[in-house]
Amino acid sequence: MATRRMTVSQAIVEFLAHQYTVDGDIRVRTIQGVYGIFGHGNVAGIAQALLQKAETDPQAMPYHQARNEQAMGHESIAYSRMTRRRSTYACAASVGPGAANMLTAAAVATTNRLPVLLLPSDTFANRVADPVLQQLELPHDASVTVNDAFKPLSRFFDRVQRPEQLYSALLGAMRVLTDPVETGAVTISLPEDVQAEVIDVPEEFFADREWHIRRPRPDHGIIAEVAKAIRAAKQPMIIAGGGVIYSDANQQLKEFVEATGIPVGMSQAGVGSLVWDHPQNLGAVGATGTTAANRIAAEADVIIGIGTRYSDFTTASRTAFQNPNVKFININVASFDAFKHGSAIPVVADARESIVELSEALASYSVSSEFRSHYTLEKSTWDAMVDQAFEDQQRDLPGQPEIIGAVQQASDPRDVVICAAGSLPGDLHKLWRVRDELGYHVEYAFSCMGYEIAAGLGVARADSSRDAIVMVGDGSYLMMHTELLTAVAERIKFITVLIQNHGYASIGHLSEDVGSQRFGTKYRYRDAAKNSHEHGEFLPVDLATNAESYGVKVIRVEPGPNAISDLKAAVKAAKAHEGGPVLIHINNDPLIYAPDGEGWWDVPVSPISTVASTQQAYLGYAEARKRQKLLLGNGVSDRRN
Repeated sequence: MATRRMTVSQAIVEFLAHQYTVDGDIRVRTIQGVYGIFGHGNVAGIAQALLQKAETDPQAMPYHQARNEQAMGHESIAYSRMTRRRSTYACAASVGPGAANMLTAAAVATTNRLPVLLLPSDTFANRVADPVLQQLELPHDASVTVNDAFKPLSRFFDRVQRPEQLYSALLGAMRVLTDPVETGAVTISLPEDVQAEVIDVPEEFFADREWHIRRPRPDHGIIAEVAKAIRAAKQPMIIAGGGVIYSDANQQLKEFVEATGIPVGMSQAGVGSLVWDHPQNLGAVGATGTTAANRIAAEADVIIGIGTRYSDFTTASRTAFQNPNVKFININVASFDAFKHGSAIPVVADARESIVELSEALASYSVSSEFRSHYTLEKSTWDAMVDQAFEDQQRDLPGQPEIIGAVQQASDPRDVVICAAGSLPGDLHKLWRVRDELGYHVEYAFSCMGYEIAAGLGVARADSSRDAIVMVGDGSYLMMHTELLTAVAERIKFITVLIQNHGYASIGHLSEDVGSQRFGTKYRYRDAAKNSHEHGEFLPVDLATNAESYGVKVIRVEPGPNAISDLKAAVKAAKAHEGGPVLIHINNDPLIYAPDGEGWWDVPVSPISTVASTQQAYLGYAEARKRQKLLLGNGVSDRRN
C-alpha cells in the first residue's frame, strides 16, 4: 500500500481538501477553507501545514485571517446557513484562551444545527513539558484541559492523543458535519506536540470522498394518518421552520399551500419559506409574531410543524395555541424535534420529501372559503399596520420600525438582512418583508450578541451576487466589531447599518415589562453617589469613527427630520460602493416600538418587591400565565402562581 510521510497537521489539511458534500445533483466542497489565529500550540502545526499547502496548491485549502476566534466561528456558521448546510469552514485556534474563545461559536452552531469544524490546539499529550504556558491545571484530574469545555457544546468531539487516531477522528467529524440530524459544532482537539508528529498515511485516505446528505422519506403509512388529520380539520395551520430552507423545500411548500389553502406562520429560522406577500404567508408566529399569525394560531385545530424545533419564542412560551382540541403534527428529520412537546403525530423525515408525499395524499383537499377569508383579512390588517409603522414621521430621532422600513425599501429583493441579538430580531421577525428564500438571516436559537458583523462577512463570502446588510445596535456592535478589519483586508463588501441606542434597547424594553425600569441598560456616566448609570450624561462614544479607523467606508446619517430619507439614500450609496465594507451610522429613539403582535414571552417577575413597578408587572405576569399550557395541545393550563 502506497503511503505518504507527513505530519499530522499536513495530513489534516490534505484530507479536508478532498471532502465533498453531495445533495441531489449539487456537489460542493464540504470544507471551503480554514480560518486561523496562530499562536502557542498551532504555529508549528496547522499554520505550517497551511503555509506548505498554499505554496504547492493555493486553491486547495485557502487560509483566511480573523481577528477573534469566536468571530471566525460565526463567519463559518453564517456561511453554512447560506449554503443550506452543505459547506462550512474549519477554524484553528491556539492553546488555552485562543481555544476557549471558540466556545461561544460552538454553542451557536450546535443550538442552530449548523455545521462548523473547530480545531482547537491542546496542551502536550506526552506531558514532557508540564505544565506548559496557558495550561489549565486541575489537581483532581490531570486529563482535563480547557478543551473539555467543548464536549457539551459539540455534536462530535475527539482528542487526537496519538497520530493513528487521526483517521477515525476525521471520518467521524465528516459524518456529523454532513448529517442533517446530528450536525452542529464538530470539535477535534489537537495537542500541540501531536500536530507536528510524523505519520505514514495511506494514499487512499486522500482520495476524493463524497458525503451524501440524507433525505429520508416518511415511514410507510404515516402520511395517510397526517392527511386524515388535516382533512378532519376546520382551521389547519403550518409552522415553517429552518428545516424547510435547509432541505430546499421552498418550492414544494409554495405549491402545497397554494393547492390546499393552508396558511403559514414562520419561526425565525423559517422566514423565507414563502415570500412576504404570498397569500398564505401570515408572517412571524409566536412571541415576536404578527397579529395575523398569532390570531390564527390561537384558533387552529391542527398545527403542522415542518422543520421547526418549537422554541419558546415560536410557541409564545406555550401560550400561542389556545384551541382546547388542537392536534400537533411535527415533521422533522430529527426524532428529537418530531416528538417534542407531546406531538400527536410525529413524522421523522425530510421536509421536502414529506411535503411531496403529503401533496399527493391531499390532492383534492382545500380549506373552506370562510377560513380563507378569515386569515386573508387578518393578513391585510397586519400588512396595513406595518405600512403605518414604516411611514416616515420626520422625527429628529426616528424609531426602529421606520429605520427597518427605510432599509427594506432601499434594498433589492435578493439582498440578505443579518441580525442576531437585541430588539432588532424581534422587530425584523414581524416587520421585514422578505422577498427571497435566503434573504433573511437572523441567528435566534442562541441570539448571540456579536454574531452580526462576523456573519455579514460569512454571508458575503458565500454569495457575492447579493448584498449582505447587517443591522446591529450599538450594544452588539461593541461586543464584536473587529471583523470589519478582516473584511477590509480581503476587500469583501457588506453593509452594516449601526443603530445608536446609547444602551441595550432590547433589555431596556424587557426591563420595563418586568418592572425593573431599564436598570443597568443605559450607556451613561456612572453616578458614584447613587451607585448607578441611570441618570448621568450620555457617554461621548463615536462608533462611526471607530469603524473609520479600520478603513471602513462610513456614511453618517445626522439626526433631524430628514433622517429617514437620508438613510434610504445612504443604503443606495452603500450598495453602489465597491472595494470593501460600508457602515451607515444612524441615531435612534429606542422608546418607539414596533406594532404589538399579541405574542407573549415567559420572563419571570419577582412576586415580592418594594418597587411599585415590579408589583404592577407581577400582576400582569400572573394573569398571562393562566393561558400557558404544560404541553402543546393538551388543553391544560398551568395556573400555578
